[in-house]
Amino acid sequence: MSNEQKYLAVETERKFLEDKLNQLIKNIGDIPIANNKIMPYGWRKAAKGRTVWRIVEEVISQGLESQVKSLGFDSVAPADSEVGVYDFKFQYDGNKTSYVNIKSSVKGGRTNKDDISKAVGLIDFYNSEPNANLYVTTFVISFKPNMTIGLEKCIVFPTAWIPDVYVNPSNNGNLQSSQYKELSNAVKRTPQEFLIVLKEANEIALVKKKNKSRG
Repeated sequence: MSNEQKYLAVETERKFLEDKLNQLIKNIGDIPIANNKIMPYGWRKAAKGRTVWRIVEEVISQGLESQVKSLGFDSVAPADSEVGVYDFKFQYDGNKTSYVNIKSSVKGGRTNKDDISKAVGLIDFYNSEPNANLYVTTFVISFKPNMTIGLEKCIVFPTAWIPDVYVNPSNNGNLQSSQYKELSNAVKRTPQEFLIVLKEANEIALVKKKNKSRG
């Protein structure tokens, strides 16, 4: 299979996953967190993604597990570990297993370099799964006046296609990106092509970290 055929297969799977996850959040609807009686002054400082993300992630995960067949998946299984590079794996249409890393983004928020995963974890993953497709799925959330969380949309991006590959030397060696929601900026790569770029970025980060510790 040529690289162009591989890219087309990834785009087909990416589109399937994005369509199904957007259907899932429509099925789920708004997530009740509190009410105006116990929080009469609204969200205030709690209107941040990290405040509610663990609940939102669990709602999405359980919703997905309970709607596997109706959404068109062959199988969906959560990750064995909470500290790995993916949150669940899936199969559809008899294809090989692919992997998903769930993220959140607050609607209308600023564009920042966000953590994707630890670089060494991703390197280990691609070394052990050299042909695996790993996707970053970003659920855009909103904080509503009635104290519910709105699931606005889901954006699915192939991790190997992240254009701005950067490993932060002073932030636990995380791969960071500001472009992982911008599909128009994707740089198409195979997992192994991405692994080469990631290793280079990680080596640069290690050198910077070593130089800083000396200074």
